[in-house]
Amino acid sequence: MAKIRSISGLRATTDELTKELIESYAHAFGTYVPNGPIVIGRDGRPSGAWMEEVIIDTLLRQGHDIIALGIAPTPTVQLEIEHSDAMGGISITASHNPSQWNGMKFLNADGVFLNASENQEFWSILDTEVLSGNRSKHGSLIMLNDAVQHHVENVKKALHTINIEIPDHSIIAVVDAVNASGSRYVPAMLDALHCTSIPLYCDQSGIFPHVPEPLAENLGGLMAAVKSNHADLGIAVDPDADRLVLIDEQGEPIGEEKTIALCVKALLECSKPSIQHSSIALNLSTSIMSEKLAEQAGWNIHRTPVGEINVVEAMKIHGSVIGGEGSGGVILPACHYGRDSMIGIALIIALMKQTRKTLSALAGELPSTTLIKGKIAWNGSSKEVFERIERHFQDACIEIRHDDGVWLRFTHGWMHIRTSNTEPILRYIVEQEQASVAEAHVQVLQDLLQLQKA
Repeated sequence: MAKIRSISGLRATTDELTKELIESYAHAFGTYVPNGPIVIGRDGRPSGAWMEEVIIDTLLRQGHDIIALGIAPTPTVQLEIEHSDAMGGISITASHNPSQWNGMKFLNADGVFLNASENQEFWSILDTEVLSGNRSKHGSLIMLNDAVQHHVENVKKALHTINIEIPDHSIIAVVDAVNASGSRYVPAMLDALHCTSIPLYCDQSGIFPHVPEPLAENLGGLMAAVKSNHADLGIAVDPDADRLVLIDEQGEPIGEEKTIALCVKALLECSKPSIQHSSIALNLSTSIMSEKLAEQAGWNIHRTPVGEINVVEAMKIHGSVIGGEGSGGVILPACHYGRDSMIGIALIIALMKQTRKTLSALAGELPSTTLIKGKIAWNGSSKEVFERIERHFQDACIEIRHDDGVWLRFTHGWMHIRTSNTEPILRYIVEQEQASVAEAHVQVLQDLLQLQKA
C-alpha cells in the first residue's frame, strides 16, 4: 500500500485509489482552475477507465466542459491544452510505475505541470474543501477523436519552425509502447516521417508485457525484434509516452541518457541555417553529454532541480531552444512545453536520415563518459546522509548545490543524491569522464548510504 503526493501529482497503488480519493482530487482541481474546459486523457491502464469516469463526472457536475481524449499520452494532453482555450488538464497515469499503480498529473492553462506555488494553492483547496457542486450549470462532454493527427501535425510544424527537413528515404523501426498510450501515436508519427513501423507491444490494452519503465533490463523483447526484423532502430516509450529510449540496429540499447543528447545533436547538425546564441536547460540528474555539445556550440547551459516543471520554467526564463531530462525526456518549445517522445523520435529520425548514419554510429559520436545510477529503499529524513556525503567529497568539489538533495560538481564529472518525488526511494547518479573514478565514487557512496541505513 502506498500513496504519494508531490509536485508530479498523485500516485498510489490501486488499493489506495478509492472513488472518494479520486473525487476529492478532481473536485479540488475543478475548484482551483477558472471556469472553462478541462482536457482529460489516460495512459491505458485498466484502472484508468473507472478513474476517468469519476473524474469526468465530478468536473461536469462542477460546470466544467470536458475535452476527453481517451487513451492518450501525457504530452498530447499538454499539447491540446496549450493549443486550445482549456483552463487545465489531468493526465491519468502513474508514468513508468508498474501496473498496480496509477495516478493523476495536473496541468495548468499553459499545458505545463503545476509549479510549487500553484501546487500549494491546489493542495490547500484539496485539504480544506468539502465536496459539492459549485457551478451554476452542468458541463458538456466533448470526445476529441483526432488528437493523434493533431499531435503529429504539431510536431511536423515544429520541425519546420526550427528549419529541419526530413529526407524521404526508408527507415524501419520496431515499436514497444507497452500496450499503452503510445500504441497509436508512435506508429502514426513514424508514418508521417516516412518510416516503416513494426508494432511489437502496441495493442493499447493497457496490459503491460513487461516492467513498464523503459530500461535496458526490461527491453529484451524489443532488442530481439530489432535484430530479427533487420530494423534500423527500436523505439520504447513508457506508459504515458513522455519518455523515449532507443535500441540501435544491432539490437543494443544506447542508454536513456543519450536520447536528449542525440536530440541536441540533431538541432546542431540538422537545422539549416544553424541555430546561434541559444541555450539548453537540463535537470541536475542529466548527463553532461548534452552540456558538452551545447558548450561546443557556444550555447548557455542552465541546470535545474528534477521535475519537468523546473526545466520548463528555466527554459521560459532563458529562452532555451531545447531542454530535457536524462531519463529520456525531450522538451522542444517550438512544439510545446512538455517532455514528448514524439518530438524525440522526430529529431532523431531527422538526424539519421540527414546524416545517413546508423544509430550506433551517431551514439558513438557523443562525448564519452561513464554514468552509473543506483537506488535504495528509503523512508524518513535524508538530511544527515546528505551532510555526510558532502563532508566526504567537499574538498574535491568545484560546486555544491542543495536545491534538490545534494549535487556535487567535480572538474570532470558530478554526482547527485536525492529522494524521489514519486517513490519511497533514494536515488544516486555518478558521472565521470574516467570509468575508474566513477566506480570509486559509487563505492564510497554505497558505503556511506549503508552506514546511514544501519
